[in-house]
Amino acid sequence: MKTTVGKLGITVIILAVMVAIIGIIFLQQGLSKQSWLINNMKQENITLEIDGKQTVIDNAEKAQKAGDTVRGHRHGIAPTYGDLLEGKNFDPTNPKQLTYAQALNLENYLYLAVASFGLVTVVLASGGFMLLTGIALGLIGFALINITKE
Repeated sequence: MKTTVGKLGITVIILAVMVAIIGIIFLQQGLSKQSWLINNMKQENITLEIDGKQTVIDNAEKAQKAGDTVRGHRHGIAPTYGDLLEGKNFDPTNPKQLTYAQALNLENYLYLAVASFGLVTVVLASGGFMLLTGIALGLIGFALINITKE
């Protein structure tokens, strides 16, 4: 019986190490992608005015606010793309249509940043959970091994 419990303890410790390693990989990837997103926003000089001060967009909340602001400005030009074109084809020489298309592109960029920051948050939370689970499993494994020594 004690050898079975001891083998189970070793198996649990091996699983704990594997889970902890995967958790660390998730954390590393999440932090890496978060840094990449923030650095690219800085390079593109994507900023938002908050309380009269320009600030770099470095999280989902700011990206959402900026995207909503651009969307509001775009809707000021025309409520929909169809309304903008009035049944005709896109004319890149028309400044109104070109501005609308550029606003739509920037809006999509910002909403993609919202989704990306959200995904980074999920990856970081998953990695943290896996790391804690690995630690807990390791403790259980060592407890099972200690039982066999008594």
